Amino acid sequence: MSIRSGGGALSIVEPRGMVERRPIQVGPRFSRMRPGTAHRRPRSGRYAVAMTAIPPAFRAYVAERIDEPAGPRVDRGIRQFAESDLPDGEVEVRVEWSSVNYKDGLATKLDGKVARISPIIPGIDLAGTVVASADPSIAVGAAVVAHGYDLGVARHGGYAEYERVPANWVVPLGEGLSTREAMAIGTAGFTAGMSVIALEEHGLRPGDGPVLVTGASGGVGSVAVAILAERGHEVWAATGKADEADRLRSLGAVGILGREEVTVEGKPLESERWAGAVDAVGSATLPYVLRTLRRGAAVASSGNASGPKLETTVFPFILRGVAMLGMDSVAVPIERRRAIWDRLGTDLRPRDLGVGCAEVTLDTLDSALDAILAGAARGRWVVRVASG
Repeated sequence: MSIRSGGGALSIVEPRGMVERRPIQVGPRFSRMRPGTAHRRPRSGRYAVAMTAIPPAFRAYVAERIDEPAGPRVDRGIRQFAESDLPDGEVEVRVEWSSVNYKDGLATKLDGKVARISPIIPGIDLAGTVVASADPSIAVGAAVVAHGYDLGVARHGGYAEYERVPANWVVPLGEGLSTREAMAIGTAGFTAGMSVIALEEHGLRPGDGPVLVTGASGGVGSVAVAILAERGHEVWAATGKADEADRLRSLGAVGILGREEVTVEGKPLESERWAGAVDAVGSATLPYVLRTLRRGAAVASSGNASGPKLETTVFPFILRGVAMLGMDSVAVPIERRRAIWDRLGTDLRPRDLGVGCAEVTLDTLDSALDAILAGAARGRWVVRVASG
């Protein structure tokens, strides 16, 4: 918006693309609320919700820094959370499912360096049903997903029965995915899907040769194995968990490598082996991957579970023309994000989606968060948030 002055008069000029304000849509649940449960809230944005379909308080898993004389600590657990403490947003969602990611565990740690507000409701992804919307493109009753951006980091996340989010963070789900299946994919599976797309856009095709997936027993790795195998690639899975071999083969891996094979120090360049790779580990495995990629091949890199430092040489890049493709799933523009989710329900749908996922609730979430930080992840954890 700008203000122009001419001939002694002021005129307000709306910028191009300015959208007319529209009233919020509220679902049937709102109309059935008892007196006193529907309440107005102040509007602060163009599409800010004026009347909320969220009850005044609801269950949420909250982590909060507590400063004490003996030193700071993090208090975490379920509490009643006030609707008025949610930030503004154009879409209100009754959360049905979330998932457990490494970043979620870090958000509950004193030294995790992830949470930027306190208290915080962790959960970097969520899936549920829209109960109110101020955006005409997102209908009440629609099944949706939200993840990335600041969710569960600088804004309350998915471990709550209700959430309010910006409309341009919301992905309507197609008929090919239920909300539970969406969280069986989750942020980790979305990153895996991004990785496969990036490798194929770089030129990888089924039949080109073996494709390596490191950290294959974890969330990103296991979904990457399943997607690649379903698309006809020859997939080799690297894992430090020998007891995961049978599960990885069931997902489509044709071969298994132990951790020691992909973390050993070697020459700057070794025999060309891999037509492509998905690396979900980081510093421990990327040097091996880079020095064993075939000429012109690429690795999609998304993990730092083993640390952020990378020790390698320029030789794989300048003598074989390999590429390292960074996977940033947090800031993907919404239109591309929606397009990827459409593919995750169709041609990128992982094999045996949702089968073998460990399921926890808000009441049993503590153990899953501790386990993922301890490196005990076995595939995906989904969190049943809805109580009914």
